Amino acid sequence: MKIDSPTIQHDLPLKNFNDIFYEEDPELELCQLQDAVFDNEVLPRVRFYKMVLKNCKFQNTDFSGADFTDVVFDNCDFSNAKLNRSSIHRAEFLNCKLLGTDLTESSLGNVSFKNSLLNLSAFGNSKLEKVQFHDTALENSDFYECKFKKVEFTSCNINLANFERTPLKGIDISTSTFDTLTVSISDLKGCKVSSFQAIQFSAMLGLVIVD
Repeated sequence: MKIDSPTIQHDLPLKNFNDIFYEEDPELELCQLQDAVFDNEVLPRVRFYKMVLKNCKFQNTDFSGADFTDVVFDNCDFSNAKLNRSSIHRAEFLNCKLLGTDLTESSLGNVSFKNSLLNLSAFGNSKLEKVQFHDTALENSDFYECKFKKVEFTSCNINLANFERTPLKGIDISTSTFDTLTVSISDLKGCKVSSFQAIQFSAMLGLVIVD
């Protein structure tokens, strides 16, 4: 699946994250941030446009209602941060940590997560369209009552993930691994799985396979 990459110009100027407090609105654009630390803070409805953030830490920070458009996050830490009710479009998360991050009631479009940690993350009641998860840990993640359209899970750990009330028709999880999932049988219809996964689902249903 091809998705739209962030549109970002080269040679962006470096800025300090605290520059955001000098803006009329909590907004940063057309810049780079490196090694910023903004943990345990509250900055709702923050807006990042056409920028790159590298080696930044936002642990336990409240970014509720954030707007991230045309942004690359490289080796950033959003562990236990609040990004609920956010709009995230044309964004890349590379080698990022989103352990326990709250992304509920959000809209994600043309977003990729690569080599990232999203264990215990929450996407409940969110809309995901053209979203790719590659080589990413999603153990105990929550996708309750989400709307999926063109979503890929490639070589991910989705063990114990919750897909309750989220239709998986057309979603390919065949290269990902799990021991068990929370998912309704009706929502599995049309989901693409490997032959081994088909056996796993049979066992989850309590079937006894006799060769």
